Amino acid sequence: MIAILKSGVTDQQIENLCSWLKKQQLDVHISRGQYTTVLGLIGDTSRVDTSLLESLDIVQSVTRISEPFKSANRKFHPADTQVCVNDRVKIGGGTFHIIAGPCSVESQEQILCVAKAVQASGATLLRGGAFKPRTSPYDFQGLGTDGLALLLHAKQETGMPIVTEIMNINLLDAFENVDVIQVGARNMQNFEMLKALGHTKKPILLKRGLANTLKELLMSAEYIMAGGNENIILCERGIRTFEPYTRNTLDLSAVPMLKELTHLPVVVDPSHATGMSRLVKPMAMAAAAAGADGLMIEVHNDPARALCDGPQSLTPEQFDDVARAVRRIREAMA
Repeated sequence: MIAILKSGVTDQQIENLCSWLKKQQLDVHISRGQYTTVLGLIGDTSRVDTSLLESLDIVQSVTRISEPFKSANRKFHPADTQVCVNDRVKIGGGTFHIIAGPCSVESQEQILCVAKAVQASGATLLRGGAFKPRTSPYDFQGLGTDGLALLLHAKQETGMPIVTEIMNINLLDAFENVDVIQVGARNMQNFEMLKALGHTKKPILLKRGLANTLKELLMSAEYIMAGGNENIILCERGIRTFEPYTRNTLDLSAVPMLKELTHLPVVVDPSHATGMSRLVKPMAMAAAAAGADGLMIEVHNDPARALCDGPQSLTPEQFDDVARAVRRIREAMA
């Protein structure tokens, strides 16, 4: 349920109303806009007398929300959320950022080479896998905590915030200095993990599952937000369809649809979506045109010898070309 307050309402009036609502065992989410204030009521709202609430002098209207996701709902929070990373990078709300780096951290030389190259081309966050979920148990699984150490060294050298995937919530302490924790597609509905991440304050990059709906993605975000962590970045990374020519099907319609449904920022991963480096540029440009808040792109200094996902990785030179093309798209849209 949401209650839209009239303009000119004082802070004391809002505090008094929130105090009354909380006495009815409801959580109250306050969203202050330029002209209106919206109160989002979370909990068993059946106990709220809608007529009584609407009759209050400071209340303009009351609406019950039918969607099961509440905190992530744009009706609760009309303005775009900006997720602040490392007190410097703000994702969402009109900004645009590129997260770039190798699928897997392989060596200090490799991660530093890629980090410096993508930073020079305009990337603002560095991605790199230390723990890798692989379809085959015989494939390279990442360097683990040694990979995290190499990422942190690259962060120290370049100043770039780092993004890396967590595979086991028992490793959360090891991610203390990671700036953005990625929840991969296979863990999108790992609800115990989502609950635990809800008790942190770290930004979470939540990837859509291979066969999950947008509603399911938003419900996973809701699990994190229900724990108190609202720093969530949604990521469209392609879904599995009947089409065999690409690794997945990049659902770009998800971007404007999510923008309607939620206030959370949305980024697009064209690398995993297509599985082919030559398709990354057109899909990255299309994602920018569709209104995405950013991109997540895999870059490797020697893709032919990459230990993970080489065919979809760009060289630093190719990434520079993509970054330039995306900037032109955004300039044209502006």
